[in-house]
Amino acid sequence: MKKIILISMTLFISSCSYFSGLEGIFPPTKDDFLKEKVEDDINLPSELHIKNKENHYPVNESLDEFENSDVPKPRQIFSSSGNSSVQLRRLGELMWIYVETLPSTSWPITKSYWETSDYEVINLDPMIGEIVINFDNSSNLKMKIEHGIKEASTEIFLLQVDKINNQIISNPDLIQDELSNIVNYFADTVSQFSGTSLAAQNLNDIKKAKIFVEDGRTVIELNLSFERAWSSVSKAIEAANITINDKNRDEGVLYVSLLAEEDTGLFSFLRRGDKNNQVSFKDSDFEIKITKKNNKTYVRAFSKDDNIDETEKLISKINESLS
Repeated sequence: MKKIILISMTLFISSCSYFSGLEGIFPPTKDDFLKEKVEDDINLPSELHIKNKENHYPVNESLDEFENSDVPKPRQIFSSSGNSSVQLRRLGELMWIYVETLPSTSWPITKSYWETSDYEVINLDPMIGEIVINFDNSSNLKMKIEHGIKEASTEIFLLQVDKINNQIISNPDLIQDELSNIVNYFADTVSQFSGTSLAAQNLNDIKKAKIFVEDGRTVIELNLSFERAWSSVSKAIEAANITINDKNRDEGVLYVSLLAEEDTGLFSFLRRGDKNNQVSFKDSDFEIKITKKNNKTYVRAFSKDDNIDETEKLISKINESLS
């Protein structure tokens, strides 16, 4: 028996050598690179030029200025949360639907509404959030789905346009009736829809409200007309329980006050002024300035004692309450 085992081991070792030994079928190659010939350097023709590399991540060689400085705290990213809702809103003749969900989620619901209606859908374009419906012999209905002012919200607009010249036809009763039907459809069917439309994801990035820092202060940028921006900011101030001492719409200014409330630790906006009396900036803690430039509206806050921290708290509360 021992002879058999010994013969088997000898054959096994021999077979390994036959396959993977230096003279085997699969010889080792780990040291082959040592035999490679070193080639001469590549010389580029003189007429060729090497493009300069752009440094996308430059590092400041002098770090002395950072050694004794404090790292600033991250600025608050304004957001708000709450129960989902669908509302029909109006400002003058302008009407729209407000939905507390992303446009990519609102798109399939709105699309389903028109596809199950008695109207013929002419065009569906989720990239720009537009649906065109054949309304009658002379006009179409054009629906636009856009990101709202509030984070993760949708605004839905509906227009009646002439088929020949594409001019808007003023018909507020029709628009209100159709928008009301869509609001009811959302309320009845929103629970049946889950997920989001990948084709309409682009709409989530086209927001009406943005923030940026200017000279160390937060500024709210609104892609709205001055009229709607003024209305939205005024309502946001009221929703945040901020007391308006006075306002001047022609100059785009609102005067408000902000004091800390010791009992709750929250902010209470006190010192209600007599609306019949003219209130200057000196009589208020803060001035909210709304200006328009290049088809956009900007909201800035200033304090009479140049208290940036309190000003940031104020502009944050306004932004959180925008919708």
